[in-house]
Amino acid sequence: MLAIVKSGSVLGIDGILVHVEADVANGLPGTSIVGLGDTAVQESKERVRAAIRNSGHEYPATRITVNLAPADLRKAGPAFDLAIALAVLASEGKVPALLALPPPTGAGSPGETDPLHTASPPAMAPAPAFDSIVFLAEVALDGRLRPVHGVLAVAAEIQALGLKLAVCEANAAEAALVDGLTVWGLSSLNDAIALVGDPSRLPFAGAPPSPNWTFGADLAEVKGQSHVRRGLEIAAAGGHNLAMVGPPGSGKTMLARRLPSILPPMSPAEALEVTKIYSIAGSLAPGAPLIAQRPFRAPHHSISPAGLVGGGSGSPLPGEVSMATHGVLFLDELAEFSRTVLEVLRQPLEDGFVTLSRSRARHTFPSVFTLAAAMNPCPCGFAGDRLHACTCGIQQVNRYWTRISGPLLDRIDLQIGVPRLTPTEILSRPQGESSQTVRERVLAARERQRHRFQAQPRIFANSQIRATDLQEFCQVDAAGRHLLADALGKMGLSARSYDRVLKVARTIADLEGRDRIGADQVAEAIQYRRRAGA
Repeated sequence: MLAIVKSGSVLGIDGILVHVEADVANGLPGTSIVGLGDTAVQESKERVRAAIRNSGHEYPATRITVNLAPADLRKAGPAFDLAIALAVLASEGKVPALLALPPPTGAGSPGETDPLHTASPPAMAPAPAFDSIVFLAEVALDGRLRPVHGVLAVAAEIQALGLKLAVCEANAAEAALVDGLTVWGLSSLNDAIALVGDPSRLPFAGAPPSPNWTFGADLAEVKGQSHVRRGLEIAAAGGHNLAMVGPPGSGKTMLARRLPSILPPMSPAEALEVTKIYSIAGSLAPGAPLIAQRPFRAPHHSISPAGLVGGGSGSPLPGEVSMATHGVLFLDELAEFSRTVLEVLRQPLEDGFVTLSRSRARHTFPSVFTLAAAMNPCPCGFAGDRLHACTCGIQQVNRYWTRISGPLLDRIDLQIGVPRLTPTEILSRPQGESSQTVRERVLAARERQRHRFQAQPRIFANSQIRATDLQEFCQVDAAGRHLLADALGKMGLSARSYDRVLKVARTIADLEGRDRIGADQVAEAIQYRRRAGA
C-alpha cells in the first residue's frame, strides 16, 4: 500500500513543499530512501525504526521504499523524520487517515505540477482532513520530537498555499510568526498520530513576541574622534559602506561596534527576513523566535570564501554577508583577509544578494548590509602617527595596500582616517553626543529617503540609488556641479566613484534637511574619497 505525507525543505531562503511517499511491498525486510537525500536523510530510517518501536508500534517487516518528491532537488537534514515515520505507519494501515486511495477514473491531468515545482503524487489522493497538514520535525529514538532548522522559511511558503503546519513544540513559536498560519506544537510521534486521527485538535496559541528593540553600546562612550563620529552618522543615514584607517589603539573597533546603535529599528518585514536567515543557519537563540536587533557580524580574517558568502556541500548555508543582512558586517584588520576572500565581496556589495550555483539548483541569499572595515595604515601600523615613528619603507606600505584591490576600495563610500587620541583626550571624560541623539537625526534623514523612494519599495537608502536614477534624486546646484567637475579632473575619479560621491552628498543634504545638493555637501563627500592614511 502507498501512503503520502506532506513535509518541507529549504531552497536558498525559500521553503519548498516535499511529498513523502512510502510504499510497502513483498520482499526481504528493508527500507530504502530515495529522492536525493543527504547522509542525515539516509540515516532517518534508523531513527524512525527505533522511534516507532519505542512508541509502542510495530515496524513493518517488509520491503519499504520511501520517496521524497520532487526527486530532482537535493534534500538535507532530519526535518523529514516525522513525515517518514507517519508514512511508514500508514503504509501498513496503522494510521488509516494517511492512507492514499486510488482516485476516480479520469482524475488529474498528466504533467500537472504545483506552484513550487513539486510534482503531485501520481494517481493517489490522501484523505481531505489530513491533506492540508505539513509535518516537520526530527524524531528521537524514544519517539520524542526535536526542533529543526528553517521552519520559518517553510512556514511562510505553506501559508501561501493554504496549508497548516505541525512541528516540534520548540519550533512552534517560530512558525507562528507567519501571520494567519495554523500551527500545532507536538512533543512526540504519538502526538502526531493523535493529531491525524483528530485534526480538530486546538492549534498552538502562543502570543506573537513583542519586539524588544535594543541598540547595543552607546556612542557617548567614545572620546574625541568627532570627524569619525560624523562619518558613522552619514553611513547610518544613507546605508553607506565605510573604512576606518588608523594606528593600533585609536578606537576603530570601538567605533564600529557602536554603528548599530545609531541605525533605525528594523521594520517587521526586515525582522522576519533576518529571523528566516538565522533559522536556516541554525543560529536562533533558544526562546527567542524573533530577532529584533540589527545584526552585527565580525568574522575573523582567516574566514574562507564559502564562510563569507555562503556555500558548503549539499544544500548551501548562508554566509556572513547574509547573516549581516539589514545590519553591519565588520571586517577588522581588512588587509589581513585573503585577497580571494575580499574579492568575493564585490558582487554582494553591488547587487545586494548572493547567488550560489550548484549542479541541480541555484540558491539566492540576500546580502543587504553596511560594510564597516578597519585597518592599519601600514604593516607596523604607525604611518602618519603623531606619537610613534613608522618603521616601514614606501615599498612595504604600497605592498600592504595592494592587498585590497582598487575595485573593492571603489565600493567603499567613506574612507576615514582615525588618529590616536592625545594624552589630554585620553584623560578627559567622554563628551560626545549619545547614540539616541544621533539616531534621531538618522531617523529624520531616513524618513526623507522613504518619502523620496516611496514609488520604489526595494530602495530604502541613498546607497541603493541606481545610476539611471541619480539625475532625478541627486540634483546639484551650479556651485556643486563646478566642484564635482574640478574633482573629476584632479582626483581622477572613476564613474563609480563619481556616483558614490553624489549618493554621499545626497545623504549629507538629507541630514541637513536640504532638497538640493550644494557645494558644501559635495566638498564633504569628496573628502571621504581620499585614501585615508595616504
